[in-house]
Amino acid sequence: MRAAMREDHHEFLEIHYFTPSEYEKAGAAWPIRIGHNRAKPNYHIGPRISPYYYLLLVLDGEGTFIQNNRTYALRPYDLFCLFPQVTHEYYTVEDRPLQKMILAFDGKGKHPLQLLERIGLSPDQPHRRGGASPDAIRLMWNFMNDICEPGSRMMDLARLSLFHQLFDRLSAHVPPAELPVHRSVTWLQRGLEYMQIHYAEGITVERVAEYVGVDRTHFTKQFGKEVGMSPIQYMQQLKMNEAKLLLEQTAYTLTEIAQSVGYPDLFSFSKAFKKQVGLPPKSYRAQAGQSGPQHD
Repeated sequence: MRAAMREDHHEFLEIHYFTPSEYEKAGAAWPIRIGHNRAKPNYHIGPRISPYYYLLLVLDGEGTFIQNNRTYALRPYDLFCLFPQVTHEYYTVEDRPLQKMILAFDGKGKHPLQLLERIGLSPDQPHRRGGASPDAIRLMWNFMNDICEPGSRMMDLARLSLFHQLFDRLSAHVPPAELPVHRSVTWLQRGLEYMQIHYAEGITVERVAEYVGVDRTHFTKQFGKEVGMSPIQYMQQLKMNEAKLLLEQTAYTLTEIAQSVGYPDLFSFSKAFKKQVGLPPKSYRAQAGQSGPQHD
């Protein structure tokens, strides 16, 4: 038994608490606490609710988990999640006491739910048989051991690194069939995100369609239905929106702006900008109250 474990009436527990930094809380999700327990035969938690997300990896033993009026048998290497503000209950089989790794975390909006989806968990599917892979369990132990090192002052970047590594290890063992059904429609979203990131790099519709794995014609047709414009028009809009922002908020030359949004020269940029916006870039900047260098 580890030296840091403490005994109470129904378990032996080692738990370590984190105070999230401002940097951590500015992100999508962050760890709150990490721990390990060994249940006694009378171990029984709940019914109760939690303010945070709790990810639990079963190391040994057997038990029962109840959430949203659904009951799940717990076995070694199972993975389950307690969702915040949802009543849950779990308890051990007396002669097969549960041992678990525990990670509590929090986050902004839907980000924690999206993170859990990556490892095959959701409010409707809070348990996954065999989801706690050996490599993820080893990483959890490493996380705990690093915290317990004499003189250890684990900083926020180290915590976040290990936190995301854990989800990465767990996600590697999720069969596609176990992912939530709505994830099957994300090829269009992937295309949108790809264009939003790379629009200034001269990408073509063919390249985007190849990236998401669909035929160019099918991609263009479905894109138009969902977005209301063609992929080319969408990329043009992205370029113009960024150009307007740069004209309004920076003193970059017009040539620098043209190159920043993916045009090879000032002439082609000015022609496209006037066609889209109705004004030449220089006039648009003047109206926006930004003079900027005028030597283009």
